[in-house]
Amino acid sequence: MKRAGVLMLAAVPVALAATAYGISPSTHDDPRPAPPAASTQDEPRPSRPATASTHDDPRPAHPSPSAATPDRAPEDLAAPALKNLAQELVASAENSTLDWRSAYGYVQDIGDGQGYTAGLIGFCTGTHDLLVLVENYTAAHPGNGLARYLPALRAVDGTDSHEGLDPGFPAAWRAEAKVPAFRAAQEAERDRIYFDPAVSTAKRDGLGPLGQFIYYDAIVFHGPGTDGFYGIRERAMARARTPAEGGSEKAYLSAFLDVRRATMRAKRPGIDTTRIDTAQRKFLEEGNLELRTPLVWQVYGETYKVP
Repeated sequence: MKRAGVLMLAAVPVALAATAYGISPSTHDDPRPAPPAASTQDEPRPSRPATASTHDDPRPAHPSPSAATPDRAPEDLAAPALKNLAQELVASAENSTLDWRSAYGYVQDIGDGQGYTAGLIGFCTGTHDLLVLVENYTAAHPGNGLARYLPALRAVDGTDSHEGLDPGFPAAWRAEAKVPAFRAAQEAERDRIYFDPAVSTAKRDGLGPLGQFIYYDAIVFHGPGTDGFYGIRERAMARARTPAEGGSEKAYLSAFLDVRRATMRAKRPGIDTTRIDTAQRKFLEEGNLELRTPLVWQVYGETYKVP
């Protein structure tokens, strides 16, 4: 489960990517199989020192999402351009880059008690989602370079142990990450566990693209479950009504960000919360509920721009 890692846009439609390795996207709010002893620690990578650098989006400019009209609903975060933007926003906080596609082969123990963090969304050997990814991928692609580590992955699930994984697992992950089918598998599992549930829940709550992204970043960082994203949502709903309940979208999202920030600080006093303070909160205060571009935001003192 992503506590700190990286991000993503599916290079193929979600359903096709899922089919590529034998899973179907779930519509359940918390589809992750329960780990035997998963940790609930919510820590990202150590904050990077603030710099004065500016990161400009290297990709060609895409059209801004259109405003709602009487005969056209606002775009949601699953629209291709917005989904790509969401991956860039998360990657800026997780990896200090807009190039989320550079993370397929990432693998490292970041010292957060979750074992190895790896891949597009920061799957962890200690939080069950990496094990599920490799099991599903191996079912569709027997004999892949990670299959031999399945016994060890099952043994260390729910712990921070490397037993049976060192020294070869990191190199095997990086090598397999060059295989298109494994990249598609990472994208499909990311969508099934994190992106699709966040977006569908936000839409049920009456939230537009910014709110959907706020939910998505929260489930990526905190994980699903009552001790993670869904618990934060429940506490926010106790403070303010969602738009689906007749409340103000801006007021509700402000309450959600307040609860999430407090949750981060409670877990780790002094943690850098700029992914909220100078990114999501900034967009909300600007009234940019549709996540219209251009966007400018800061994380860890670094400035990012998407035209």
